[in-house]
Amino acid sequence: MNSGIQNLMISLAAMQVARKIPFDDPEVLTYVRIGYVTAQVIILGVYYYVSMTIKRKNDQTVLKYVEASSPMSQEPGALVTTTVRDYDLAETSKLLRSVYMGIAMMAFLHGYLKYTQPLFIQSLMGIKNLYDAKPVAIHVFGKPAEGDLKRPFKAAPGFMGATPGPQTDAAAIAEAEKRVGKKEE
Repeated sequence: MNSGIQNLMISLAAMQVARKIPFDDPEVLTYVRIGYVTAQVIILGVYYYVSMTIKRKNDQTVLKYVEASSPMSQEPGALVTTTVRDYDLAETSKLLRSVYMGIAMMAFLHGYLKYTQPLFIQSLMGIKNLYDAKPVAIHVFGKPAEGDLKRPFKAAPGFMGATPGPQTDAAAIAEAEKRVGKKEE
C-alpha cells in the first residue's frame, strides 16, 4: 500500500481513538505528553544512531545521478556527483529537519493553541515515519540497498500521482555531463 495512503489511514484511525481519550483529565494529559516526548526522543536517538553508523561505515562509493527538475521549470535536471556516505547523511539530515519541524508545529499547536489530540496522533505518526525511513531500513534493519532502497531514493508519490525521481541511466548522466562541460568552456 502507498505510504501516503497508510499515513492517512493511521491518522484517521488515531483521530477516532483520540476522541475516546479523556484529555480533560490532567493525569491522562500528562501521560500523553510523556508519550509524545518519549516518541520524539526515540526518533531523534535512532536518527543519531543512523548518522553514526553511516559515518562508521564510511562508504566512499561514487554515486552519480541527474536530479529531477522542477515541474514548472523548463531547465534540465542538474548532475549530482556524491558518495554513498554523503548522500545517506544528507537524507538523514532531511529526516531530522522534518522531525524538528514537527516538534515546532506541535509546540505551537499544543503550547499556544492548547490542542491536545495532535500530541497523540503525532506520536504514532512519528514512529510510523521512522519505520518507513529508507536510511533506517538500510542501516538499522540491515536491508540491502536494492529495489525501493536503491540510491538515489525515489520520491514517494503524492496524492496527485507520481513525482519524477532522479535519473540514474547512463544516457541522462552523459547528457548532463555534456551540459556541464559546455557551461565551463
